[in-house]
Amino acid sequence: MGPPSDSPASTGPPDRQTLRLLERHLASDPLVETTTFDPTPHEPRLLHAHLDTARYPASTTTARLDVRWFTTGDFSFHYLEANSDTTHWECRWDRHPNTHNTRIHFHHPPDSNDITDLSLPSQHPLDVYSTVLDAIEQRLTDHWE
Repeated sequence: MGPPSDSPASTGPPDRQTLRLLERHLASDPLVETTTFDPTPHEPRLLHAHLDTARYPASTTTARLDVRWFTTGDFSFHYLEANSDTTHWECRWDRHPNTHNTRIHFHHPPDSNDITDLSLPSQHPLDVYSTVLDAIEQRLTDHWE
């Protein structure tokens, strides 16, 4: 199903205020080691949250959440784990114009290739953040079961 005809054709410019809000929440989360903005904190377009790999199995060398938020309310939360055997496990929560699904959709792990429509109870940035962090915490629980 394609996007509705009244959808904006692009995501628009980065919403720097929302990116900074999300950075404050991520920086205080016990799962997050560090946060960085790309290209700079003064002109953020992308927020990287580097997660504490001590909470993961030893084979996980990197865990990261990349966040984009736009003035149109579109967003992308891309979660990625890299393992010592060079494999990756990733998924993504998106809201943006596209031709493959509805505007809000989820790219399923392990490679983000399987995409389904997504229904979120709220699209407020902190509610989306909470949904994503809950899923990451569940991923960690699954790792250790």
